[in-house]
Amino acid sequence: MKTLFALSAWCVLLVLCWPLALLALVLWPLVWLLSLPLRLVGITCSALFEFLRALLMLPARVLGGGPREAVIRDS
Repeated sequence: MKTLFALSAWCVLLVLCWPLALLALVLWPLVWLLSLPLRLVGITCSALFEFLRALLMLPARVLGGGPREAVIRDS
């Protein structure tokens, strides 16, 4: 759906202002290449935060913390 919207927007831009559409078509791969390092930094940061969360929650998991199911005992 995202690709269809981008294609439709580019076609509208091609009809309204074709030099800008062609410029966008040429510059889009360059913008994508420049954004790759930022994506890698984002993935690394999110992985680091997940690791720290798991490390901080480890003692609680070892000691049996967390939600427990209710136990119904017959008297």
